[in-house]
Amino acid sequence: MEKYVIHGGQPLHGQVEISGAKNAAVAIIPAALMVRGVCRLENLPEISDTDTLLRIMTFLGARVTMINRSTVELDCTHVQMDTLPSQMWDMTRRIRASYYLIGAMLGRFGRARSTMPGGCNFGVRPIDQHIKGLTALGADVRTSGGFINASAAGGRLKGGSVYLDKVSVGATINIMIAAATAEGRTVIENVAREPHIVDLANFLNSMGADVRGAGTDVIKIRGVKSLHGGTYALIPDQIEAGTFMAAVAAAGGSVKVANVIPKHLDCISTKLREMNVEVEDGDDYVLVRRDGPLHPTNVKTKPYPGFPTDMQPQMTVLLCSAPGVSVMTEGVWNGGRFKYVAELKKMGANIEVDDQSAFIQGVDRLTGATVRACDLRAGAAMVIAGLAAQGVTKVEDVVFIERGYQDIVGKLRALGADIACVDEPEERPAEESAG
Repeated sequence: MEKYVIHGGQPLHGQVEISGAKNAAVAIIPAALMVRGVCRLENLPEISDTDTLLRIMTFLGARVTMINRSTVELDCTHVQMDTLPSQMWDMTRRIRASYYLIGAMLGRFGRARSTMPGGCNFGVRPIDQHIKGLTALGADVRTSGGFINASAAGGRLKGGSVYLDKVSVGATINIMIAAATAEGRTVIENVAREPHIVDLANFLNSMGADVRGAGTDVIKIRGVKSLHGGTYALIPDQIEAGTFMAAVAAAGGSVKVANVIPKHLDCISTKLREMNVEVEDGDDYVLVRRDGPLHPTNVKTKPYPGFPTDMQPQMTVLLCSAPGVSVMTEGVWNGGRFKYVAELKKMGANIEVDDQSAFIQGVDRLTGATVRACDLRAGAAMVIAGLAAQGVTKVEDVVFIERGYQDIVGKLRALGADIACVDEPEERPAEESAG
């Protein structure tokens, strides 16, 4: 079983290059299903979620050509969905982004089939807003036996008006993809405004779509008959950048976090500055320094441009080492996102969870322990905790971390961290190993 072994207490110094945005990639790859021709994607992160999606595309009949580690060409001219193997469904169950295939298949074929979303297990993943939006475009959507099935009357969706009852990144993306080739005009209100929503809109437009308003709370789409091939470079990953910023704040040191869009990081930078961390913005980088004590603060996650829920665990780790009391409130997900707190307590953290809030009493220092990655971002938080802790930390279930971080071990080692990925046999209870 692969584990990360971390000897804590080493400050970080140097420069780290941020990869392409995971959340943009897992939306844009399914959207490429609607492109008739060759679609070249650049700055694609080399992570397991994108690898899984590209393999799913091959099952659908796409020709996938890796140009280099971060560039792929997708030719979806001859895709089909009539004879799909069972191993494809095994893959779609692994990741949340599988539900974006519904919008893409409806846009391309007028019918769709996929599994219910998988990915990290930190709360329910309702798809009611997806169904509401796709139904407004004329789709008949039904769920049965763990599958989602949808069809458009007459074989093509029709534009419509959608008001999302709750701001939902997933529903916004799915409806955008489906509406790109729907007949007529679609208006989606109360939409998500995250940077990867804008990136998806820019991708669709570069392939011939007419999407306007991404980044505001109203998106208007005039459907086109088809999308054509082209080249598109993904934005840098806001959450990977924030994770490295938090790592510097936890371990101390000075690091230039390069290949970023500083505006996307404003909400993270603001909170770090409140905690006595220096953050200096450049054109395409942020310089993060911390050599003094951390200060406590209160954080509540919100949809963009608020503090991102995907940075909640990483920030909680920082608050563990800030003298005084801090409060972390989860304002996006209901239930489950504080599962990692039990792991931090193994390292000496003083945290009490009450419903959607964690009350954190800062301690002098965390202590190394064996912990597990409960999900993608909680796994990153365990790594940060290990960097800040005294002694040795072993992080298990790192497969979750590798879903969303490209070469996190190599990047941290280049900054001076004492971290290694090792393959150790799984420990068994004493009664199992006896005799």
